[in-house]
Amino acid sequence: MTRLKVAIIGCGWVGGSQIERGYRELADRFEVAVACDTQPERLGAFADQHGIARRAATLEAVLAMPDVDVVSVCTPPNLHCRQVLAALEAGKHIICEKPFVASLAEHDQAVAAEAASGRRVMPIFQYRFGNGIAKVKHAIERGVAGKAYVAAIGTAWRRGPDYYQVAWRGKFASELGGVLLTQSIHMHDLLLYLLGPARTVSGFRASRVNAVEVEDCAVGSLVMADGSLASLTATLGSARQITRLRLCFENATFEKQCEGEDAGRPGDDPWTVIPANPAIGAELARVMAEIPEASSGFARQFELFAQALETGAPFPVTLADARRSLELITALFHSHETGRAVTLPISASHEKYHGWTPRPATVAA
Repeated sequence: MTRLKVAIIGCGWVGGSQIERGYRELADRFEVAVACDTQPERLGAFADQHGIARRAATLEAVLAMPDVDVVSVCTPPNLHCRQVLAALEAGKHIICEKPFVASLAEHDQAVAAEAASGRRVMPIFQYRFGNGIAKVKHAIERGVAGKAYVAAIGTAWRRGPDYYQVAWRGKFASELGGVLLTQSIHMHDLLLYLLGPARTVSGFRASRVNAVEVEDCAVGSLVMADGSLASLTATLGSARQITRLRLCFENATFEKQCEGEDAGRPGDDPWTVIPANPAIGAELARVMAEIPEASSGFARQFELFAQALETGAPFPVTLADARRSLELITALFHSHETGRAVTLPISASHEKYHGWTPRPATVAA
């Protein structure tokens, strides 16, 4: 088993979270060998905190290091595409935080660059990984849940003015969006992960909680490709952080609510499973018990990343998954702007293919 050397690009909160909740738990598979940031004080404090000896002020310096196997992109979203393309050209594998890139056009450019490079790119959606959601997905895939009817996904979190003291947050030019891009993107990915792609999307967004450009409240209505319906709600103005998922199927309802410090752990056990009758309940219990216990979050996603590099298997989160997420974001923004439902998938001829961010005249004050 090869121990992969990782460079963290961007020494902020998420880079530290990847180390503490992921790489540190997989010391036999990964070594965080390099920290990189353009701000010397932040770089030094981060590297000291996490015991990283090698430090770099630029991505270019990291890409010139022949022993670095994996570049983990943890920078502001507007930088992702350029950095992913540069790392591929330098022959590095890449792990990239969400949102993957700033447009569907950039996504398709990254797909082409990956195919030509001989290296591989994995987007981050760590909320997918937990014993609870693994069991629910298995029950759905095995057909025990039956036909999907309706799903309700709620992200009621809290972010105030202090959160936006970080210079790149709250601006379309750098963050690319608000609650839809940075917080609820995870729960919306879980919907797509469990039920498959959306077919038609309508949405509204608003800036009501904070005096920022980007949205901090949003709602959406979806028709899924399988014909089921879904509703999305998201806010950064909840008095207490609460994440809710409810999926109603022909044979069962699956529910998860997590609050406070656990609001970012919807994949974990326990989920509430309500069967239509005792016989279905017994079958659900039997099928869900087939899933072995595993780690969760970053640790599980990184573990599967390393296995996929060794075996050639698909990554646990693929570029196709990232495109579905970006399509949903694009559709929600476009629907709000036009007042019309948007049909997916979105092709290169769509007016938002090169970016979903609002025209200057429509940016909220």
